[in-house]
Amino acid sequence: MKKYSYIKGLLLPLLALTLVSCDDFIDINEDPSNPTVPQLNLLLPASQLSIAGNFDNINRGASNVVQHRASGSLNRYDQSGTTFQNAWLGYYTEAIPDLETIISTGTEQGEWGYVAVAKLQKAYLFSVMVDVWGNVPYFDAGVAPNPTFDEGEVIYDNLLALIDEALEDMGRGFNVSASADLFYQGSRENWEKMANSLKLKMYLTIRKYDEARARQGIMDILQAGNYIQDNESDFTFQFGTNTAPNARHPWYSSGYAPGRDGYVSMVLVDRLQDQDDPRLRYYIFRLNEKAGLANSQTGEGYYGRYPGDGASSPADQNTRAIVGVYPAAGLYDNGMMPSLGAENTFLTNEGATTGTTSNSFKIALFAEGDGTGAGILPLITNSMMLFSRAEAALTLGTGENAEELMREAVIAHFNVINSVSPAFPISSQTTDGFTERLGAQFQSLDEEGKLRLVMMQKWISLYGNGVEAYNDLRRTGYPELQELISPLDVFPGRFYYSETELTSNISVIDIREQLQRDQQIVPVFWRR
Repeated sequence: MKKYSYIKGLLLPLLALTLVSCDDFIDINEDPSNPTVPQLNLLLPASQLSIAGNFDNINRGASNVVQHRASGSLNRYDQSGTTFQNAWLGYYTEAIPDLETIISTGTEQGEWGYVAVAKLQKAYLFSVMVDVWGNVPYFDAGVAPNPTFDEGEVIYDNLLALIDEALEDMGRGFNVSASADLFYQGSRENWEKMANSLKLKMYLTIRKYDEARARQGIMDILQAGNYIQDNESDFTFQFGTNTAPNARHPWYSSGYAPGRDGYVSMVLVDRLQDQDDPRLRYYIFRLNEKAGLANSQTGEGYYGRYPGDGASSPADQNTRAIVGVYPAAGLYDNGMMPSLGAENTFLTNEGATTGTTSNSFKIALFAEGDGTGAGILPLITNSMMLFSRAEAALTLGTGENAEELMREAVIAHFNVINSVSPAFPISSQTTDGFTERLGAQFQSLDEEGKLRLVMMQKWISLYGNGVEAYNDLRRTGYPELQELISPLDVFPGRFYYSETELTSNISVIDIREQLQRDQQIVPVFWRR
């Protein structure tokens, strides 16, 4: 994981003014302070900031759909044309134009490293966009004023070819400035691993759509072996600690602000407690150790909401539980949990403080890595790859040991948590015991039960990336969601388009109402 910051609110606008597209450069003088040629070493970090910064919009929505969080309209399956408008506009007006400029300018200049990285970022970004929106403008994006919406399966085919192009470009030469690359600091080796990991993820995504192609594609990647296999190669965005401009994790910025931001998911809390999972202390921080549901004082601090709860919010900003040390680098909860007993082996009160969690607040506030907001955005990680390989072994017969892969995936995730919170690490004894128990549980299940267990553990580990959990849920049906208290619509098959796009793009204006409704009820192509 790399120590670089997402500069929100200030750096992106400044970069946007500096890093305009080729058409905005006017060739009048060769003034070094006003370059007439786009600067690749400035465009690349701008594109990366945009990809990470705008991801939060779709990530929050997806996290509510998959019950990692419990806030916003999608907590009740309700969405509108403004729900994801920020991400849509951000990608089509910031990230995508910058990437196309890097590709075209880099090709002219023979800067194949920048070209390759831009193509890989484009492939990742559009794969996410197809996954959540389905058909999107692709071939005409940034070229035509009213781009057509291309079929998702056609885009996927093109993206897989684009990844291969990027790998070929790397063979022509790779010289990317470390300071310009916020993800991998100019490491060709890590970008190659990311490329093949992205391909593996995409092949697994389409396994029900084209099983033979998915199996062969994954087998080829596994045989070559050049994909993410350690946490140091994770495709992860590292947030910073600055407050002006705000470089902190967006969940931290909103969760630790006086107004708070929504509620923690009681489904997540319940499942972690039921499974004796030590990650509960890292995922959730309790502001009031006695707070219970509906702002009562008869609980043990886990004051959140169940999915589909449409009740109005009382004045409870000082009693709601909030995001903890992972993934947002908030605070570690070392307070007592009265409900824990002798049957709890890994989620225990050992070393916990008595009284209220204000005790742990004071301790954690000054602990290394805690309470800073310098969290992470996990996009493609070693843990995700291990879980994906376990799923492929169970469903595509790739020949790998699914149990071993699942256990390694959980260990990898525990290690990531420890890197975010070095002052309060999960012990090796806990890690070993927890994964050994998972292995024994796995062996006792039938094939469907094994897949269910793998996907439950992946869902827990994906806290912080609801988009991938949303994809997994639609592809596998696991883990089962809890029934909503008061739904406003059906489970969303896809996310709504930007209303601005539908009311300004003449290629879809006449069909925009049906097009938008189809987003809710028609599944993405790879789910059919």
